[in-house]
Amino acid sequence: MSVLELAGYRYIETPVFEDTELFTRGVGESTDIVQKEMFTFEDMGGRSLTLRPEGTAPVCRAYIEHGMHKRPQPVRLWYWGPFFRHEAPQAGRFRQFTQLGTEVLGSDDPAIDAEVIALLRDVLFDQSDVRELRLRISSLGTAETRREYAEELKGFLRKRADELPPDVQARIDANPLRAFDSADPGTQSVMTDAPTLLDRLDPEDAEHFAEVRALLDEGGIEYEVDPALVRGLDYYTRTVFEFTSDALGAQSGVGGGGRYDRLVEQLGGPPTPAIGWAAGVERILLAAGSAPDRERAGPVFIAVPKDERRRQAFRLWYELQGAVPVLMGEPGRSMKGQMKQADRAGARWTVIVEEDGFELKDMESGEQRPLTSADEVVRAFQQ
Repeated sequence: MSVLELAGYRYIETPVFEDTELFTRGVGESTDIVQKEMFTFEDMGGRSLTLRPEGTAPVCRAYIEHGMHKRPQPVRLWYWGPFFRHEAPQAGRFRQFTQLGTEVLGSDDPAIDAEVIALLRDVLFDQSDVRELRLRISSLGTAETRREYAEELKGFLRKRADELPPDVQARIDANPLRAFDSADPGTQSVMTDAPTLLDRLDPEDAEHFAEVRALLDEGGIEYEVDPALVRGLDYYTRTVFEFTSDALGAQSGVGGGGRYDRLVEQLGGPPTPAIGWAAGVERILLAAGSAPDRERAGPVFIAVPKDERRRQAFRLWYELQGAVPVLMGEPGRSMKGQMKQADRAGARWTVIVEEDGFELKDMESGEQRPLTSADEVVRAFQQ
């Protein structure tokens, strides 16, 4: 992707399947991904392999195996490709899905945190026009801070265990922070009273997070600090962030990530601070803005009441190509017949070619509004 290449990121491609141990060690045995969502199989040599469910651990493995720590640091990488998770298919979530992601390895500078967040915002907002975009950020501190906090949180959850569903109770000892992600109303109510990790950061981590926020402020990037943001993978440390779009409803996540300063070392490499993000391409497409209500639209239909307006209609059809799916009616056919054709095609909008301009008709409400030029019509489907 050009915006990432221009920012100094280089493309990396990792295998579609990896040794299962890479994900159990890297992602974390207590995570939903490892416990419930991985497609794992045994090959003819008896080795356990897994279709990659996420991109960070494979990139870290490649960083170690190919000696990238010997290159000038930090190393900036980006990837794109299919990933796999065994979860219930729903709008924007599939068992095979496409992710775009970046990883920056070899620096703990807060400026790198701000850089990757700004890049993801650029990809989602400026490049993809994702609507109703919101950024949430937080900090998880170091592994030691998390460990101390986890013990405190376990004690809190045990006292309120009778208010929690079985799945949350089962994870109190293994991964109590996951309770913040539960969609269960009872759990959400309990967690409003829970102690927060953000209030227990050591001075160095608090200073790091303050500098990240200051840099985002300097760049004019709006965000909200969310102490309940924990992300779903065990390797995260310090800065975590998530972009959501209210246009997606309850499943609002579009992309996010965070620091993983211990992961490379955990996988057998040298101590290497790092940060990255991943964004779901299918979810970006669902949340992307365009024509009015384009997510509900079938093709735009061009109605041509008179044969002599054929050229005018063809020029409009050509200019709309690439902006929206577009079909053109038969010039000279009755308007009634063309409207029936538009209905059969499932058109959400019909553009009627008039002698001195165009009429844009909402096929659901029946409302029409005049547009004076083809350029104005095209702009209506690019907003």
